[in-house]
Amino acid sequence: MNTPFTPPLPPAPRRTLFARIRASFLTGLVVIAPVGLTIWLIWTVIGWIDGIVLPMVPLAYHPDRLIQTYFGLDPSAQINVRGIGVIIFLLFTVIVGWLAKGIIGRSFIRFAESLVERTPVVRTIYSGIKQISETIFAQSERSFETACMIEYPRKGMWALGFISIPAKGEVAAAGGEGSNLVGVFVPTTPNPTSGFLLFVPQKDVTELDMSVEDAAKLVISAGLVYPPKKPVPVDPSATPRPDRISPS
Repeated sequence: MNTPFTPPLPPAPRRTLFARIRASFLTGLVVIAPVGLTIWLIWTVIGWIDGIVLPMVPLAYHPDRLIQTYFGLDPSAQINVRGIGVIIFLLFTVIVGWLAKGIIGRSFIRFAESLVERTPVVRTIYSGIKQISETIFAQSERSFETACMIEYPRKGMWALGFISIPAKGEVAAAGGEGSNLVGVFVPTTPNPTSGFLLFVPQKDVTELDMSVEDAAKLVISAGLVYPPKKPVPVDPSATPRPDRISPS
């Protein structure tokens, strides 16, 4: 009921046809962009690997030539078959890894590395690439397994980090007896590959339930992508039974 003291609310402005089309376009872009970029990236990487591996394969064994020969097609027909180079690369990598685990493979690797160590420029490049590869691909205790929070860079300010390993040797001794220092990597946003390595007392580290992947997404997105909430377990003993509910 309208009174002189309560003027009627103005009607909500109707959205124009262009505004509705624009909103639908932005919604569709949000849905299509992640899928399209993922497909494009995978397709590009596969083509890049094929471009490196296939030139090393004899021309008669290229997938397009095999298809032309099998179906009797015109040799001038262009057939783009992607993925064969990736399969060859994976098989070759598995075979090299299997050989490297044996005595002969380890001996050959040590001999090749000794030659590389004697070459000034190649030695620097090889050692850097080897350290990066071991850091990324090696499955050892150095991999991050737990996300945590620490007060950094001052009290009252909290930073998201990843627990690496407890401090050892001279670093642990420098912290004093009973300090129980633990290594924490604090990544930067939006590039989590750079950051700070801090040695923090174990008592000052607050471990989180979220996975390392969810914590990395939180860092990369600058706090915009939070992990989904985990369901809280319900205690059956705390739930009232129907036969115990008194009628109202």
